[in-house]
Amino acid sequence: MKIKAQFVFFIVLMNVALNAQNSEYKIQTISDSLKDHANAVIRLNQIDIVISSQRSMNIKTKRVITILNENGLDAIDAVESYDKRTTVRAIEATVFDLNGKEIKKIKRKDFKDQSAVGGGTLFSDNRYLYLEYTPIQYPFTILFESEIETSTTAFIPPWYPIQGYFVSIEKSILNVSYPDNLGFKKMEFNFANYKIDKTIDSRIQLSYSVSNIQAQKQEDYSPDFSAIFPKLMMGLELFHLEGVDGNAKSWKEFGQWYSDKILEGTTSLSEETKIRIKALIGNEQDPLAKAKLIYNYVQQKVRYISIQVGIGGWKPMLASDVDRLGYGDCKALTNYTRALLSIADVPSYYTILYGESKKKNIEPDFVSMQGNHVILAIPIGDSYTWLECTSQEDPFGYQGVFTDDRMVLIVKPEGGELVRTKIYEDGGNTQSSLGNYTLSSVGDFSGKISIISEGSQYSSKSVLENLSLIDKEMHYKEYWSTINNLKINKTSLFNDKEKICFTENVDIDAINYGRINNGKMMFAVNAFNQYKGNIKRIRNRKNPFEIQRGYYDKDEIKVNLPQEFSIEFLPANYELKSKYGEYKTEIVKTDTSNLIYKRSLLINKGFYSNKDYDEYRLFMEQVSKNDNSKIILTHN
Repeated sequence: MKIKAQFVFFIVLMNVALNAQNSEYKIQTISDSLKDHANAVIRLNQIDIVISSQRSMNIKTKRVITILNENGLDAIDAVESYDKRTTVRAIEATVFDLNGKEIKKIKRKDFKDQSAVGGGTLFSDNRYLYLEYTPIQYPFTILFESEIETSTTAFIPPWYPIQGYFVSIEKSILNVSYPDNLGFKKMEFNFANYKIDKTIDSRIQLSYSVSNIQAQKQEDYSPDFSAIFPKLMMGLELFHLEGVDGNAKSWKEFGQWYSDKILEGTTSLSEETKIRIKALIGNEQDPLAKAKLIYNYVQQKVRYISIQVGIGGWKPMLASDVDRLGYGDCKALTNYTRALLSIADVPSYYTILYGESKKKNIEPDFVSMQGNHVILAIPIGDSYTWLECTSQEDPFGYQGVFTDDRMVLIVKPEGGELVRTKIYEDGGNTQSSLGNYTLSSVGDFSGKISIISEGSQYSSKSVLENLSLIDKEMHYKEYWSTINNLKINKTSLFNDKEKICFTENVDIDAINYGRINNGKMMFAVNAFNQYKGNIKRIRNRKNPFEIQRGYYDKDEIKVNLPQEFSIEFLPANYELKSKYGEYKTEIVKTDTSNLIYKRSLLINKGFYSNKDYDEYRLFMEQVSKNDNSKIILTHN
């Protein structure tokens, strides 16, 4: 009987072990609908935020992620940053195989501990712990748990129920508790199209949950992720930042507090530096001229160290330290430039924004610590000149696609002000091409072209001057990929930073551009600027689509035909208009052997519905088709 009892007990233990192995982390328990279009499945994402006082916030995270393939690895997101005001209390991870069996335990000591910026000791207090895990097979599941404690309550992390494209959600939970005397506030975005349950909403507690959200495919031309997926912003009217208590109900109050408490005392410079700057500006009286001299001085003197606002703290390092060390992040270099300008009696303002190529606004209706980048604003009459102080290449006053056309917070001593940065109109984002090419009797091509780019198109072209010869050649061979057997003979680039335009002069050759068959030669008249984009057909498109920046291309090309051939067929002049833009081509025959090809394409920026997408696709297909129109010549 004793042996039998022991056997039964052993069987029970085995069942417990099997149940533990085949429990909630088995891939078989994920519904098929959540696997569709998914690279990863968030089995659980629970965030518990406890704000116990104006100076204390605790955040616990428990996340279970099943990674279905290599493309889903980014969904793990097992990282926490820390500094002298933020402590990582706990961090660990556990890896399970597809059957839910534990295969690896990852303790804190196994996480990578790295400075938030490499190559210097300046930001040694700002570090982050992150998981670097190489899977041995797919699929697998990771349980990630962390706890952080911080005195910074000015920034409560936003809640994103959906983590990204190609990621589905089994369960996502947010729990927040807070005292009723700190002015807790929240704002929901894009909740309407999702079943998000608000389970608690009281004076001291807030809870949300969402379940079974299928993965969304990333559709071309979709707006920014935060513009279409649900997001919850949270904040306090009474908060703590960089060792200072704050109280702000409006942007004006917030900006004044930031100026008085965060920026105050950071702009002092040595007498030696003051003498140097005054000598630099001499007798110059014009504020913009003085600012340009100082901006060029900064570009020559300091280098930029990349570290995001928030990770590296919110307070800029002392201007005197930047002056001495010669480097800093966006906060530091902007504040340093501001300090130098004050020596020259040029007013300027520290400006907080979201810096990224996809435009993203400071949310005007929600007063809180936002943004990830800092630039400088110089008031000129009723407008501002904007300075990107991290760049050693940008022309004075030029805003590229990283900071253009978005709401920003200007921090003034008298208070904050929300302003939109420079808007580049569609017709001002130009690429103007003037060139010629000659075809030989055997179809060989020889041409020269001058391309001048301005507005936002200047951003993409000005980087060419810093490329190696090999990389420049690769760029032009890709740009003119419609020309087979292309040979780049000579390139000459000129970056006019005064006019903010970039000029490319290029000489090229190609054999057999004109294809000869049965005494006829055929070739595409538009050799230099064919639209090659592929606007994918998307059936049942879900998302709206956005053209964030319009542009205007204008080409005029002289074509010299071989004397041995005469023209059999010329494409007709063509014109196309829609709400997305305008397209026009014209061929002018100057004599029997010479043509002038003229082309213009204007694309309008805009936010369009999902139903408009197919119409836009057809518009661009017509442009592409006409750009490839052929001339036919007959041998005399």
